[in-house]
Amino acid sequence: MNYNRVQLAGNLTRDPEIKYLPSGVPIASFTIASTRKWKSESGEKKEETAFVDCTAFGKTAEVIVQYHKKGHPIFIEGRLKLDQWDDKASGQKRSKLTVIAESFQFLKAFDGADNGAAATPAPARGKFALTKAGGTKVAADGKEEEDSVPF
Repeated sequence: MNYNRVQLAGNLTRDPEIKYLPSGVPIASFTIASTRKWKSESGEKKEETAFVDCTAFGKTAEVIVQYHKKGHPIFIEGRLKLDQWDDKASGQKRSKLTVIAESFQFLKAFDGADNGAAATPAPARGKFALTKAGGTKVAADGKEEEDSVPF
């Protein structure tokens, strides 16, 4: 059995960057800093920050770039991808582990601010959905649909 899933929450270390494949598919690149805090056996407070490179494609990429900026908190779900290549300068083998973000959610900062997010997320797996005021959902294909739940 194989299983490759990642769930990651943290803050963006820089503004997401968007590029387009020759086919027109958008690709967003961004880095998330996720800090782990704990106390040592002696009671000393410690912390360790992991910086994780992430990539998103399609509508997910466009929405992340549109609504997220450096410092904004984000939660992503996706999979790990290992890239390997030969360094042209040194001839050494190189590798890089990246998270391919397949879905995400806006998060509020701990101070309660929404960090500029203009919409409330609706949980979505495999595609992104926004909920507009009045319960109208906008799916990844841009079509709007009415929310059947009255609250």
